[in-house]
Amino acid sequence: MSGTEASNASGTRFEGSIPIFRVRDLAVSLDHYVGVLGFKLHWQSPGIMASVSRDRASLMLCEGDQGNPGTWVWIGVEDAAALFKEYAAKGANIRLAPVNYPWAYEMHVEDPDGHVLRFGSEPKEDCPFSAWVDWYRRE
Repeated sequence: MSGTEASNASGTRFEGSIPIFRVRDLAVSLDHYVGVLGFKLHWQSPGIMASVSRDRASLMLCEGDQGNPGTWVWIGVEDAAALFKEYAAKGANIRLAPVNYPWAYEMHVEDPDGHVLRFGSEPKEDCPFSAWVDWYRRE
């Protein structure tokens, strides 16, 4: 078996993954994810944890527990350019406007707790690719 083939020896099917972000204040994070980023609240246990999603992308937000600030997650989207316009109009903290990379046309948005959401759509065929720059390296 090559390194690119998946092994299903146990027969257990994976159903998906949902990142869990540690947040300082769940209410503030929910206001941001719902009001600015357009996610939908599915459920919450106030002051503890909540589940949000936008279409098929889901996240869990956990107040003061589980995970570390500054986590990055990549989310595939249909049109990163349109999402950029939407988020810019809503005042999202855009750390990187859309850039054309070989893997995606990608933008970066930072939430109130320093988590970075990398939103990417298919690379643009009519634009040259940019070199990767480590915008967030902290000394």
